[in-house]
Amino acid sequence: MPKREDINSIMIIGAGPIIIGQACEFDYSGAQACKALREEGYRVILVNSNPATIMTDPGLADATYIEPITAEMVAKIIKAERPDALLPTMGGQTGLNTALELADMGVLEKYGVELIGANRQAIEMAEDRKLFREAMERLGLENPRATIANSMEECMQALEEVGLPAIIRPAFTLGGTGGGVAYNRDDFIHFCQTGLDASPVNQILIDESLLGWKEYEMEVVRDTADNAIIVCSIENVDPMGVHTGDSITVAPALTLTDKEYQMMRSASIAVLREIGVETGGSNVQWAVNPADGRMVVIEMNPRVSRSSALASKATGFPIAKIAAKLAVGYTLDELDNDITKVTPASFEPTIDYVVTKIPRFAFEKFAGSEPLLSTAMKSVGETMAIGRTIHESLQKALASMETGLTGFDEVEIEGAPDKAAVIKAISVQSPDRMR
Repeated sequence: MPKREDINSIMIIGAGPIIIGQACEFDYSGAQACKALREEGYRVILVNSNPATIMTDPGLADATYIEPITAEMVAKIIKAERPDALLPTMGGQTGLNTALELADMGVLEKYGVELIGANRQAIEMAEDRKLFREAMERLGLENPRATIANSMEECMQALEEVGLPAIIRPAFTLGGTGGGVAYNRDDFIHFCQTGLDASPVNQILIDESLLGWKEYEMEVVRDTADNAIIVCSIENVDPMGVHTGDSITVAPALTLTDKEYQMMRSASIAVLREIGVETGGSNVQWAVNPADGRMVVIEMNPRVSRSSALASKATGFPIAKIAAKLAVGYTLDELDNDITKVTPASFEPTIDYVVTKIPRFAFEKFAGSEPLLSTAMKSVGETMAIGRTIHESLQKALASMETGLTGFDEVEIEGAPDKAAVIKAISVQSPDRMR
């Protein structure tokens, strides 16, 4: 269907300041969305608290507000600008949470502002751990054994059911903020307290340990006509237990069998349909037990994510640009592929090369921080490289790190070649695991 003519102005909420877990990926996505919507003749109103972003440059939006991204401030801007629609999926978790607050306050209904890209129900179902688990059960997809807790009393009851080690995941947060892996009772109490504090709805999910499992991500794009494509599959080289933002990742996934890939592909599209993401890009995360092939769904993000930027760069498929145009009524078959210029965007991208992403850490700048990787993101940047093989792209990415590596340099392990010393060294997930 052609673009919507019943809306003239669209508000985009940016991601705010660059912090660990929320960096330039969202600036990249938001800038693409602003350009795409203006290209279609819409008036774009941008709210972002970070003046250093490309998004806030003159000319990218028709009206730019460099103001704190709070529901109260955005409500004032809505009152002044009277946008017809709000696109919250380009501003990471900040955009989604602000949109939900505005809906709860009645601001959107009062001023007749429509949520596009993802509706309120879809955002809540994807981000609320309890609702998401119920949705996956309806699909017949397996979740990790887990308990949802809203207080410390419920957390201690969950400890009896789930046991240790346990993974604590706060709801409605980005980058694993407040969560972690608890190996003992003290860690468990600490992560439960920080998780409940970090979650805006005081809700955490206490998962069974999936440490050591293989982790995968699927970047899915869907339109209003129910066309859905997998833009890219991404495999985490680091196992479960290391946040995806801190993990070395490769695209496409290399160790899935064709049967496993097709199962994961079909299930990822089913997840989007069940959650109710009608248009745009989403990211679905999976874990696979290497011992028996058991596959469980971890979570999904009903928005453009950190992985979307990587998938866009890896395949040349501009997810944020396409998602913005899908939000205003276009379907995938009506949009052209930016690279080929002759095939529509409904064709799934295929790549005959390997893309490797390696995170960059700066623990030396954060005194007191422990240089160990867990489910809370700690990297401050990343490099990406392309090669014909995993070896070539990994070598290039290592050389791009600006850490003195020239690629596969010799590794020094204290106590080597003693087998026990080597196993001890490689069993610790540290930022220097490739040295």
